[in-house]
Amino acid sequence: MSLAGKVAIVTGGSKGMGSRFVDALVAEGAKVAIFARASAEADALAARHGDAAAAFDCDVADAAAVERSIAAAVARFGRLDILVNNAALFHPFLLEEATSAQVERHVGVNLLGPIWCTRAAIPHLRASRGHIVNISSESVRMPFPFLSVYAATKAGLETLSQGLRDELREDGIRVTVLRSGSVAGSTGGAHWDPEVVPRFFATIQRTGHAAFTGHSVEPETMARTLIAVLTLPADVSVDLIEARASQPANETSLARASANRAE
Repeated sequence: MSLAGKVAIVTGGSKGMGSRFVDALVAEGAKVAIFARASAEADALAARHGDAAAAFDCDVADAAAVERSIAAAVARFGRLDILVNNAALFHPFLLEEATSAQVERHVGVNLLGPIWCTRAAIPHLRASRGHIVNISSESVRMPFPFLSVYAATKAGLETLSQGLRDELREDGIRVTVLRSGSVAGSTGGAHWDPEVVPRFFATIQRTGHAAFTGHSVEPETMARTLIAVLTLPADVSVDLIEARASQPANETSLARASANRAE
């Protein structure tokens, strides 16, 4: 199924994996609304794709901001066919040491964000018989120490997806969970507490979580996985696809992951 003429929203689309999703969707002929906090990265990404993309300043944890942004995106592109709920925070912290703000922000972005975006998108997706893809994490299956709250929000997102499939099935709206493994070049660790980073990596190597996650997948590969799901014929729905590293972790990959998160 071609994506030519389709319109997609990608939350958290200005950098990291989200920006690769935007690139891949545009390459397949879709027009893309990039939902992210205002930044030079968002503006540059939109400019690179010309009329095929536009950036919308949106904090997905703010329900009113989401409503405004989705209305603006539909007004700009005329329709909505695809919602990719990609925006997420994953800062490592022990629950005992967590601030209330840390916990509330993780729940706000990672769980409330997809709820607000989906709620606002449903009327438009009903008209197009569209597709929702919720980006989850392998940590749902094996929650990482220091990322317990993150894993809990992703587990909640998967449960939400399961319920939405039955709510929306008669409307022809498909709901897929893309459960992602570790992806190379992630920018999610740019604001990690430098005092926590070495404790986190020492712990996950000791507990076996680093070996579980394996050698990071290239971002282009994960983007192609998204496209594969979105271009399936409309008579089939993929409930969940878990795309994880095929190669085991080694000292080089662990060092690279540690360096990426510590930047």
